[in-house]
Amino acid sequence: MMPDIPSFPPARRVGLLLAAGASRRFGPQDKLLASYRGAPLVLHAARAMMGVPLAARVAVVSSAPVAECLAEAGFTICRVEPGPQSRSLAAGVAVAQEMEATQILLALGDMPEIRAEDLAAVLALAGSEGACVQTGGIAMPPAVFAARDFAELRGISGDRGARGLLADLPPAQRLNLPPARAIDIDRPGDLDRA
Repeated sequence: MMPDIPSFPPARRVGLLLAAGASRRFGPQDKLLASYRGAPLVLHAARAMMGVPLAARVAVVSSAPVAECLAEAGFTICRVEPGPQSRSLAAGVAVAQEMEATQILLALGDMPEIRAEDLAAVLALAGSEGACVQTGGIAMPPAVFAARDFAELRGISGDRGARGLLADLPPAQRLNLPPARAIDIDRPGDLDRA
């Protein structure tokens, strides 16, 4: 059963799926299009996000095939050049701000075991604030950020993403997930272990 999501303006919550990574450790194939349980890897994260009520869903992508896949799934596409995660994050936050978002639900395209129920739970935990998941005490996406965090998110540099902001969240704003559900795919062998 999915948790109740607070009813303050859901029209202001924007989903942001980061799907623009370079996939260097995966090899020559685009990992986001690698087959995983009968579908492209990125579609699993996309379907989870499609299962929660959001005003809009934005996918930040760097490849045309991934853009096509996610556009067909109903996502607004934000194209970026391959680069550090911070660039993708800043571009996606800018689009969400243009959509007048009051919150962003951030998810990663290479985390195929995250479920809609997990996203709904982190949204419920956030209320009008922020929240994230954690595994083994480590805070990570999926995460919810309030509008007051948008400028800081856009100012992050390098490939560390929003880790600093997430590390500051108190335990009450962290949803515990089993490691098997929080797995991210970095190498071809990870597909077999997931």
